[in-house]
Amino acid sequence: LMELKPISYEADGLKLTGLIADGSGGKPAPGILVAHEAPGIGDSIKERTLRLAERGYVALASDMYGREVSIPEAIEQHQALMAAPGAMLRRAQGALETLAAQPGVDPSRLASIGFCQGGIVSLELARAQAPIKAAVGFHPGFKRPEGSATSTISAKVLMMIGDDDPVIPAEDRAAFAAEMNGAGADWQLVTFGGVGHSYTNKAVDAFGMAGFGYHEDADRRSWKMMLDLFD
Repeated sequence: LMELKPISYEADGLKLTGLIADGSGGKPAPGILVAHEAPGIGDSIKERTLRLAERGYVALASDMYGREVSIPEAIEQHQALMAAPGAMLRRAQGALETLAAQPGVDPSRLASIGFCQGGIVSLELARAQAPIKAAVGFHPGFKRPEGSATSTISAKVLMMIGDDDPVIPAEDRAAFAAEMNGAGADWQLVTFGGVGHSYTNKAVDAFGMAGFGYHEDADRRSWKMMLDLFD
């Protein structure tokens, strides 16, 4: 049975602890970075990391904070990451370098996937020309951290959002499309009708937040689109 093991690394002056699941079976396999939502590495992220390993990937759920956070703290931490130039990128790069160095990983075949805040992480890696083949986001944010810079984007970009997502207004979607076109990216923006924010997270409904909700169809379809891209 696949298992998640803690893995510690340093980035941005912090000691960070991610979770890794190795599905390589001892031969070099693609490595997938899994970037968490603002609240941190929850059950949904752990499940995704294991599902990737079961498909033969080495998957690393990265840590953005270095400690567990409450929901109010998570909002503060997210805002701090967005405001500190380069912080999110440095922490993501630390995790990606750790993943690439694993014995079961083929460092020429890396990708990043992310959920909510983690979608911003995937995009920041693509913008920085990190050595990833694909940058995937599920209900990502399109607002950019301070100091975010785009040059050419060589990773394939797949972002998947709900049309009713209040976190991603029309102007953010338009800015994203313009940025991708300007960077010469091979990009897709998939929009699911009647779907809100956090559509992959079964636990979100308990919060009763307007515009947020789990959506089984969008969850299944978006995961398949990601796997098709990886294939």
